Amino acid sequence: MDEDTRLVLLGSLPGEQSLAEQRYYANPRNQFWLLVGGVIGRDLVRLAYDDRLEALLAAGVGLWDTVGSATRRGSLDTAIRAHSANALPELAGRLPKLRAFGFNGGKAAAVGRQALGTTPLALVQLPSSSPAYTMPLAAKQAEWMKLRDFL
Repeated sequence: MDEDTRLVLLGSLPGEQSLAEQRYYANPRNQFWLLVGGVIGRDLVRLAYDDRLEALLAAGVGLWDTVGSATRRGSLDTAIRAHSANALPELAGRLPKLRAFGFNGGKAAAVGRQALGTTPLALVQLPSSSPAYTMPLAAKQAEWMKLRDFL
């Protein structure tokens, strides 16, 4: 993220594969890169990871997590226990052009909204990009496209 970031997309907590590979949304079945690529008008799926991050940054999009620490067995959000939130208000204060937070799924939204409290920023809950969330891709993409209003 940098001073030109207008939208921050927040997941809850990276899954086991993402943690092992030290990169966001590493599971190839996760639809995140396809969905956000639609939002910014770039085919991110075919890019190398670092190029994906550069494309997001160039589009004014940042990535982070709502959960700073937790215990969890497996990768499902329903298994998150004893969590503490990341410092989202402080992050917002460092990003002068920030217009919105987008929450990738219900757990991210619940933790993020609680951490942020009252804010003038838009808070957008999105259907999860996880393969465990079985909404049809076209319906997910339609919801994610609403993020374009903030770019």
